[in-house]
Amino acid sequence: MQEVVDHASTVARADGLVVIAGPSGSGRKHVARAIHQWSPRAGNALVEVQIAGASDAVQNRELFGDAGVDAGGAIGRAQGGSLLVVAADQLSPVVLTRLADATRAAAGRIRLLATASPVGAGVLAPLGGDRLSVAALADRSEDILPLSAHFLAEFAAEEGIEPVGFSADARRWLVEEQWSGNVRELRERIRQAIRLAGQGAISAEALMLSAEGDEVPSFKDAKRAFETRYVEALLRRCSGNISRAARMAKKDRKDFYDVIRRTGVDPGHFRGYRGSQP
Repeated sequence: MQEVVDHASTVARADGLVVIAGPSGSGRKHVARAIHQWSPRAGNALVEVQIAGASDAVQNRELFGDAGVDAGGAIGRAQGGSLLVVAADQLSPVVLTRLADATRAAAGRIRLLATASPVGAGVLAPLGGDRLSVAALADRSEDILPLSAHFLAEFAAEEGIEPVGFSADARRWLVEEQWSGNVRELRERIRQAIRLAGQGAISAEALMLSAEGDEVPSFKDAKRAFETRYVEALLRRCSGNISRAARMAKKDRKDFYDVIRRTGVDPGHFRGYRGSQP
């Protein structure tokens, strides 16, 4: 991520289009906001627009208003500042062409920032500009613990408590987790966990109790989710070897196999995986 930050700080000093490509939840919008804050436009507005999937009429209205570029819409509000178009690769081709023309016409008055998926970023190639790529969290595991510490401090301050830190097991789980939801999922897990842990250190069990929004899962669902992740982590470390995983869990092989069946995890998926060996 430090490479992305270094690149972002460099392009921030220029004034051209920047496309930030990466998977959903990887932190693309945070990078875009940083570019704006590091730019000479920082004192002016950063206008964010998220209209992917809307009709052409809605996209046109949100971007351009009802009477042209300078009369309203996001482009009108972003005069002197930056316009961030989220998921720009999913805009209508007609609207995307109009956006490119409008930003060229407003050169010097508006800076266009855009986020896109790694695959969809190619759609924006005709617009030119600079490209930044943000990797999935699982591909930059060295960022996980520093990000976790940052989110812990953030939410502890919100809750008015002194952050204690993470247990040893929690730190191991954090690094070994696949994080399909990327940084967004990590942030939400820690937000939920600190509410459950209260004043104590964040445990691995608390980190398993994650859900979107403010809803906390039932004890039954949380236990099932924890068992599934626990089994997956053991099998990953043991390359699918059930006997070895059972010994690590300090359980009889038959009992551990019953847990595997209850979770629905297939040990075969982990055979040949080169994880940490006990």
